[in-house]
Amino acid sequence: MTDDAHLYLTDDTAATTLGVPPASAGDPAFLETPAVRAWLDAHGVSAASPRLRLVPPEETAAIPEDAERLPVPLSEEELNRLRLQEAPEPHARLEEELLAYRECSDGRDALLGRAVAAGVPVDRIVELTGEDPAVVAAVAR
Repeated sequence: MTDDAHLYLTDDTAATTLGVPPASAGDPAFLETPAVRAWLDAHGVSAASPRLRLVPPEETAAIPEDAERLPVPLSEEELNRLRLQEAPEPHARLEEELLAYRECSDGRDALLGRAVAAGVPVDRIVELTGEDPAVVAAVAR
């Protein structure tokens, strides 16, 4: 497995082809890099070509061996969008909810610490947040 996503060219534009068109994963910044522009030009395709596919790092081994490919770095946000596009519909919805939860939980410990420091009882913090009482108690120490 590699840490980079890969662009590759396919002759099969069917919906079952591995990967997604790069545009469906947002507006990835790598499409404007000189290396990618030169690679696309060398193969006579545009970034909007239906033959161009983008796959996440964990799926690069499934790219056909004879396919033209190029490793491309993605930001965490771009990689998350790509993985959401790749996931089956029921998984994609749940993954979006999990990402939203992660974003909401950023700063959780600081918030719990502020509540404890302000004198909000641990039981009330647990009730309001739904956090595990052991987590809140650990912050209270």
